[in-house]
Amino acid sequence: MSIIGNAIRSVTTVVFALLAAQACESAQGGVSPASQADVRVDASRTLGTISRDAVGTNLAIWYRVTDGRLPAEIASLEPRILRWPGGSTADAYHWRTHTNCGTLKREKNQSKVAYDPRSTFDNFMHDVVIPGGYDVAISVNYGSNEACNGGGDPREAAAWVAYAKREGYDKYIKYWTVGNEEYGGWEFDLHSQPHDPMTYAQAVSGPSGYYALMKAADPRAKIGILATGQDAFHGWDRVVLAHAPYDFVELHDYAQLPGKESDSYLLEQGPQDLARRIDTLRGELAVANKADTPLMLGEFNSVAYSPGKQSMSIVNALYTGLAYGEVLNENLAVATWWFGAGGTQLCRHINLSSDLYGWQNYGGYDLVAANASSAWNGCRSGPVVPEGALFPSGDAFSMVSRFAQPGARMLAVTVSPDLADIRAYADALSPHGYGIMLFNLNESASRKITLAIANSPQASYSATTLTYDKRLYDQSRQNIWLQPQSASLGTVGATPTLTLPPWSMTLLTLH
Repeated sequence: MSIIGNAIRSVTTVVFALLAAQACESAQGGVSPASQADVRVDASRTLGTISRDAVGTNLAIWYRVTDGRLPAEIASLEPRILRWPGGSTADAYHWRTHTNCGTLKREKNQSKVAYDPRSTFDNFMHDVVIPGGYDVAISVNYGSNEACNGGGDPREAAAWVAYAKREGYDKYIKYWTVGNEEYGGWEFDLHSQPHDPMTYAQAVSGPSGYYALMKAADPRAKIGILATGQDAFHGWDRVVLAHAPYDFVELHDYAQLPGKESDSYLLEQGPQDLARRIDTLRGELAVANKADTPLMLGEFNSVAYSPGKQSMSIVNALYTGLAYGEVLNENLAVATWWFGAGGTQLCRHINLSSDLYGWQNYGGYDLVAANASSAWNGCRSGPVVPEGALFPSGDAFSMVSRFAQPGARMLAVTVSPDLADIRAYADALSPHGYGIMLFNLNESASRKITLAIANSPQASYSATTLTYDKRLYDQSRQNIWLQPQSASLGTVGATPTLTLPPWSMTLLTLH
């Protein structure tokens, strides 16, 4: 695992979240001209079109995918694509035998370890993917061969592609990436020159490389490579982007290192730093004469490993929404949040600092509580989180999914410079309908704002809101995990006035 823009995209940080009870301070009264609105959405300025696979999450082989509760739990998040088989595990995992070479750095000749036989690729497809109609992104093994005594074998990856096609899974599998974060020394890599960009590029290239063999197995398969979006790791991007063949590029981003988490950084700078990294990668692709290459954000979250107190808090929920807002403005083809369900909940050697807001004495990446994961048992004292409850980031994720409808146009947004703690992202759901994702980043104060949709033919709208905020999160102190609250605002005028609660995310839908 690991960590916009142009002027228009950066500007689109801004605007509101609103609770049902505080909702419509009136569409009739309290209006102001569109040009004077605090938050102004320009219906005529399109930033990009939302991809079907722009909102997804990760699942992995270490969780029992045949657990009967999992399909409904994943469906509650409303993702459209699932990434498999799970981060760093991919470079030690052998799909045909469902075994693992081992995940310790540079550990060679380790005997294979079998996973739960119920978490096979076929069961993942039949129990989760096909019933849910999800798209899939697969990470193939670059780090190890099936004998666990050398680097990955492109023939093993090609056989996986051929098998998927033969079984009809190719209708669902849209992306195949060679390896996982192989630029980093933390990854499993048994090549004679591990984590070397030229070794990686050469393994992907040529008639016996990953790209050619996987394409031979299925000419329509999309084959991707890894990139970092920064000048690091022995010039990885410069070498790999220039010398390897590829159909898309996969990037990962974690905003912070464990022990260094900061609520203020995560909310005020983290989303923009993610956007800048995406732009850096696009610039690198332009230098490599591949400027139009689609991008996949395969993993992203607030902290690179050992998730602590912050990962379970309202702060991480707000970051989830903000990060996706930047991703949608950047028009990425795929973005899969780390992690969906069945990840590890940690209670030791994690950051529980009083400087971080939150009530949990444990941390984790999961969007939804899936208690079949043995990590819940014995990790912490107190009641187990109710099965299927959405954690704060899960609530934010589900709101993003409702906002980011495939085919909708992301729109430019401007916010008054007087509202430094307001962020907003907007899309056109139809010729006369809009979605606006709004954030109040002030921890203690509500914010009253006016909103306008410029260059729209509509003078009034039917309005609804969905809001998640600090007040709802705070109930988790008693192990009560509340979902976002919805409200119907009835008919509102062209410049409604709204009040946004402290530390809140609101999805406003206008039809």
